[in-house]
Amino acid sequence: MFTGIIESTGTIVSIEPKASGDNQGDAIYHFNTGKLDLSDVQLGDSIACNGVCLTVIGKLETGFKADVSVETIRVTRFADYQVGQPINFEKAMLPTTRFGGHMVSGHVDAIGEVVKIEDAARSFQYQIKAPQEILHYIAIKGSITVDGISLTVNELKEDRFYLNLVPHTLQETIADSYQIGTKVNLEIDLVARYIERLMTNDVQANSKD
Repeated sequence: MFTGIIESTGTIVSIEPKASGDNQGDAIYHFNTGKLDLSDVQLGDSIACNGVCLTVIGKLETGFKADVSVETIRVTRFADYQVGQPINFEKAMLPTTRFGGHMVSGHVDAIGEVVKIEDAARSFQYQIKAPQEILHYIAIKGSITVDGISLTVNELKEDRFYLNLVPHTLQETIADSYQIGTKVNLEIDLVARYIERLMTNDVQANSKD
């Protein structure tokens, strides 16, 4: 579990494809994690990489290695990532962690696209186009995770939602590298997902009475 508060940014250093048997299409990614403190990270720990929960399989002086499965590559931006790709990092939360964002699972629901960026005083307004299947989960003043960043939705129009990013967020995340057409990992609010599941089951149960 994560909070969506980015702790560091870095890059992909290398990608080692696996090309044998059932593992074909998988890959081992080597990440440079920048200023991220890895002193308390153990093998098997989880780190969110652009909002994708990955397991540490090797610790290095300047980062770590993780397996990225075929399914993860298929449903996230990892399908397009190359060496040098900027990455947001967040270690899994602890019971003592200050909860500054919202509950984030590290499981990507869809891929969005930056369609407009505008000045908004000292911040910037980003318009993100989202796939139709997740739009009903997005609420004005609700939370959404974009490349692992916990953000608040300010407005909804048709197939897009609006975000205002302040200078600190732009400085501490990879959002300052976004351009028109940039694809981003999206994770909807966990609460919305579970409410829908509960309501759907309730309707199905009532229909059988």
